[in-house]
Amino acid sequence: MAGDDDFAVWQQRVEGTNISSASLLATDYLNHFNEIVMLLEMVPDMPDMIEDCKEWAPKSYQDHFRDSGFSDRELAIAAYDHVPEKYRRPFEETVDHMNAIVARATDQLEVAIENGPPEQVQLTARAATGALQRFMDVASAIIHGSAKTMSQDEIDAAMAL
Repeated sequence: MAGDDDFAVWQQRVEGTNISSASLLATDYLNHFNEIVMLLEMVPDMPDMIEDCKEWAPKSYQDHFRDSGFSDRELAIAAYDHVPEKYRRPFEETVDHMNAIVARATDQLEVAIENGPPEQVQLTARAATGALQRFMDVASAIIHGSAKTMSQDEIDAAMAL
């Protein structure tokens, strides 16, 4: 198959870089989500950090690398178009879930800061960062060549903030 030949060519192109030859994806993309996790973790102690959380915005894989100092950023951007569907689809779905968690958590934290006791802010931040970490673990596994994703029950549980 031409697709398999193309994938093999790209696997060779990324060999020796920080881009996984198993999937043609790079874990550096997860730094975008590590940033919001750190911000969310600070909100219970510094409620004003919610403003920084609200400024965080989803960023596509390729846009992340366009804006990064990643040494192989051009290769990461080009390789993304050749990521096999068995990795790309679950990866993109996982990223969509993470973006939804951030949006929901930011909204809920803002309400909790205004109306709730400090314990509610802490519980909400902890639930959001825990859910994000679970999805980041799945994304990392996909990047490293695993086709295993979360079950729908696991997704629903993680998404329930």
